[in-house]
Amino acid sequence: MKAFLQRFGQFVVGILHGFDRLRFRGSKRQLCHVSGMMSWLGAMRMLLKDFKPWARDTTLSLCRAIEGPAEAAALYRYLNNSQDSKEQTALQMAAEHKRTQGLIAVLGCVEPCQVIQVRGNPHTKKLELRVELAKCKHYYHYHLDPQYGLRYTRLQSWFPFTMHIGLNGREWLGKQLDRAGIAYRKQDNCFPWLADFATAQQLADQQLTTAWPELLSGWARQSNPLEETLLTCPVPYYWSVEAAEYASDIAFASAADLARLYPLLVQHALTTLQGTDVLRFMGYRVRQDGKPREDFAGEVTTRLKELVEGLCVKHHVLENLLKMYDKFGAVLRLENLLRNVRDFKVYRTLENDPDGPLAYRRMRKGVADLHQRAEVGRKINERYAASLATVAEATPLGELAADLGQRQRWHGRSVRALNPLAAEDVALLEAVSRGEFVISGFRNRDIRAILYGDGAATNPAARKAQAGKVTRLLRLLRGHGLIAKIAKTHRYQLTDKGRTTLSALLAARKANTKQLLQAA
Repeated sequence: MKAFLQRFGQFVVGILHGFDRLRFRGSKRQLCHVSGMMSWLGAMRMLLKDFKPWARDTTLSLCRAIEGPAEAAALYRYLNNSQDSKEQTALQMAAEHKRTQGLIAVLGCVEPCQVIQVRGNPHTKKLELRVELAKCKHYYHYHLDPQYGLRYTRLQSWFPFTMHIGLNGREWLGKQLDRAGIAYRKQDNCFPWLADFATAQQLADQQLTTAWPELLSGWARQSNPLEETLLTCPVPYYWSVEAAEYASDIAFASAADLARLYPLLVQHALTTLQGTDVLRFMGYRVRQDGKPREDFAGEVTTRLKELVEGLCVKHHVLENLLKMYDKFGAVLRLENLLRNVRDFKVYRTLENDPDGPLAYRRMRKGVADLHQRAEVGRKINERYAASLATVAEATPLGELAADLGQRQRWHGRSVRALNPLAAEDVALLEAVSRGEFVISGFRNRDIRAILYGDGAATNPAARKAQAGKVTRLLRLLRGHGLIAKIAKTHRYQLTDKGRTTLSALLAARKANTKQLLQAA
């Protein structure tokens, strides 16, 4: 966020990073696939022909154990339409019965799900287990938790008894702020004002140290009275992350300041950013020539959507989402949702060897990697914010680029002029402006690989000559004040002038004649 604050810091009162909506999936993994289920039935000494009546009786026992106490406490309601808002219904029931803490509603509803069934195979004339899509009754338990805020569980009443648990990180943070005595103003799931943003960030970071398996399993037992006795051979839940929205909220001192800036940010996202820019923000690798890798099987789409909270820009990459919107006109929210995490690598041990060596491995969907998911999500938002920092420049392009066309003096030496229309200079400017260099900067060899690509020299003498040429090009950019060396490293980063000037120049190169005439 450094670049964004350098540009717009006078309008910003604080920044808050953390999870927004969290949804976990509890799977009894042995019961979710045919081979595991067959093994479990073998341990139960149960024949396939006996499975369906036994499973039906098991489900009926579960339904009676949940519905009976809930009805007695006036907590149960059956929903005929699965599209009805469960949260709204639960809060309405809480208001009707004046419940402000603890279990506020138990809702029953028939919904689609994945189940285990026994079917006859017409070819083999034998019974076999199948995983199918079907419908069964689900139970929602809503709690107003004094520590976590509003949360819910969703339990599937048929094999494999999958459970979902949902809560909101901002609701949770509100409870933490109350206990810490920090004043705040909350609107829906964001904080337009906080008395102490630094302490609030520390509290949000504490959420990442939660012992998730113990916490979620405790909530599962709380919602399912038969969790420990329903199955003769118990199978524990494996907890994974189904949805985790990581949000960076930039609170503006004045709604008028955000209203004036936001249209420019939207225009930048829709017209200036390219698909490869979004890929880099999201952490996907891009070829040296600026094109997606051959193994990238998908597309990048950007669309604009009007929401109740504000005008939203959404970038879709495969199943993942990066979005920006003006939350109720008071907060600029950058948010990402990673559903497909197989392309991301994190520094961890093997799952079956927690004390083994650390190495970069695929990110897991399990809750064990939730804190690393947060780290990846924060970097995505910061790269996006760094790009947004280049907009809203009122200085004409001709004035911005005027110095580039003149020779400059740097450390007592003369450096040549830059030509933003020459192919060689454009390639250099595009190389140093790439999104993956926003956070950590770039080295000589990074730029050399981009400029020469497959033609990079392999023999030492030619490689040294190419490295020398790149050194001279970097000196040229330093002489014009476009890049600066990071202290005590061999890396360089764009300066504020470089970020603004290069963004404007490259955007102008991509604009068509009509757009340029409109600007004139």
